[in-house]
Amino acid sequence: MSAISKTLKTTPTSEVISVAAGCFWGVEHIYNKQFNGKILDTKVGYANGDLENPDYKTVCTNTTNHAETLQISYEPTKVSYKSLVDFFFLIHDPTQLNYQGPNVGTQYRSAIFTHSQEQDKIARESLQEAQKKWYPNDKIVTVIEPIKTFWDAEEYHQLYTVKNPTAHCAAHSIRTTPK
Repeated sequence: MSAISKTLKTTPTSEVISVAAGCFWGVEHIYNKQFNGKILDTKVGYANGDLENPDYKTVCTNTTNHAETLQISYEPTKVSYKSLVDFFFLIHDPTQLNYQGPNVGTQYRSAIFTHSQEQDKIARESLQEAQKKWYPNDKIVTVIEPIKTFWDAEEYHQLYTVKNPTAHCAAHSIRTTPK
């Protein structure tokens, strides 16, 4: 049991961010597109649930408490944790409790799973900024908590939109105006 993907590429100087914002295919796609060349690697999987080594079918029963999560390995000299977290609040609706678009269930909750006290501090500051700027009339329900476990999703989920170019996650786009 680990809090970081066993297959995520890292370096001695890289850091990891873990975010859940609905369907992990769309989250992975939009981060890779936005930060192309600035992140080392991404893995989708299941975080902070109650079952060891879950699979997609079981997570979709809404009984495991796992969140569909994206882990990103990045070099802080190329992109900051704050930039990655600020972007998180723009790519989904963090005011929706346990759903994004047509996807419903606790596995689609909005969450930031922190790997350090510094990440926790920055995530909470970013949430407050996003609340004022982007969601002034709706309360953000994003959960911010330490990462406890992370299980890689099945291989066919990794880089799903690259392998399936016609796949599109309508729940993910970059917000340009306040809600």
